Amino acid sequence: MTTTTSTPRLVSDDLEARAIAWRRHLHANPELSFEEHETSAFVEHTLRSFGDFEISRPAGTAVVARLEGARPGRVVVLRADMDALPITEENDLPYVSTRPGVMHACGHDGHTAMLLGAAQLLCERRDELAGEVRFVFQHAEELPPGGARGVVDSGAIEGASLIAGVHLLSGLETGKVSSVAGPVMAAADLFTLDIIGRGGHGANPHETVDPVVIAAQVVTNLQQIVARETDPFDSVVISVTTLAAGIARNVIPGSVRLGGTVRTLSASRRGEVRDAMERVIAGITSAHRATYEFSFEVGYDPVVNDHGASAAVRQAAIIELGESALVEFPPVMGGEDFSAYGEVAPAAFFWVGAGNEELETTFPHHHPRFDIDEAALRDGIAVFVRTALDALR
Repeated sequence: MTTTTSTPRLVSDDLEARAIAWRRHLHANPELSFEEHETSAFVEHTLRSFGDFEISRPAGTAVVARLEGARPGRVVVLRADMDALPITEENDLPYVSTRPGVMHACGHDGHTAMLLGAAQLLCERRDELAGEVRFVFQHAEELPPGGARGVVDSGAIEGASLIAGVHLLSGLETGKVSSVAGPVMAAADLFTLDIIGRGGHGANPHETVDPVVIAAQVVTNLQQIVARETDPFDSVVISVTTLAAGIARNVIPGSVRLGGTVRTLSASRRGEVRDAMERVIAGITSAHRATYEFSFEVGYDPVVNDHGASAAVRQAAIIELGESALVEFPPVMGGEDFSAYGEVAPAAFFWVGAGNEELETTFPHHHPRFDIDEAALRDGIAVFVRTALDALR
């Protein structure tokens, strides 16, 4: 049986107000990846004010809180990330970042606030739980190798039967939630390419092996992998984002360095794209008498939602927000280290809409004007809590 309610039944106005206050405190005091010391202390202090938690610091600045239910049962893990970005905020807000060059430009302040809200509410309802809830406040999502792997390797989520992670999304309308099975976010890899030619005077190009011209051909032809070697129903992104060559306008340099990122939605396609890139690079440089050095840095794996776990989150969203709130948001080619959790237990990464045109919260993530519609916090808390309650009945 489902409902058509439009507001979460679980979350009180008082808890919503507390979550907003937590989020604003965190937004004003952002910390970069692996440096979340004050954030971790704030999280731990807030959790201790609720009582009934076993709190640990299993990896880096991560905080894990364990809540034992009234009866034995399964283990459910709820995860939020805490780190900010090296971005100078351009918003005019009462809670604007107080740290120059550091900003919560991806919503992690909201994720942390939602998980704190879920922890308080589930603590109050622990008598209804048959099993255990673990609340993972994870560090360093934004900077590879990320914090998730350390949390997993620490054993902090051992025995989990379901893991749910949340992400606010400015590109999704407030009040909407998406939890789809299968690929949700892409593998995020990086590459560096040095093309080595032979420099010389710009007036005598015939005496050189011009790496700039060769680099231009490489940049163009790498896109052929996407356009002509990739199934139109698959998703591959190859972006050359840096190019460095030369210091004088009348001198052809001896080398060019290119850098960029590759995004794929499957592990098999990831390897195929890397091999295709080197084939194209080798062919072009050889044809023009240059050599090359190519390095490919493997980043986060794709986030692939388990069918059962994502169905549990969908049902929780329907119960709390109504069927009309549920949407199917397409895969995002950004990367997320939440993928590490899905390797060890059934996991679901779900989106909570935080975009509101009237409030100007539709700027893209990692933008200096990024902000969220704080009404979304209530939605995220409700879905977290309902997912855990239903899994641990």
